[in-house]
Amino acid sequence: MSERWAPERWAIDRRVPLAVVLAILMQSAAALLWAGAANERLAGLEARTARIGELVERTARLEEQTKAANAALGRIEERLR
Repeated sequence: MSERWAPERWAIDRRVPLAVVLAILMQSAAALLWAGAANERLAGLEARTARIGELVERTARLEEQTKAANAALGRIEERLR
């Protein structure tokens, strides 16, 4: 039991067809390409979400300014009567 099995180098059994090895490599490459595309799409969506957040803040500020302008206009109309 003290003996350890230590292969000298890594090898593929010759009974494994080359087509299987190539298919696995192609699937791995396709998975990496898909993951890269998904990452790019996610980055684009995050940037778009950030821009939308800025627009929401700006819209809220404009609404408050409009309310203030309407209140000022109401006061001016009351003074003119």
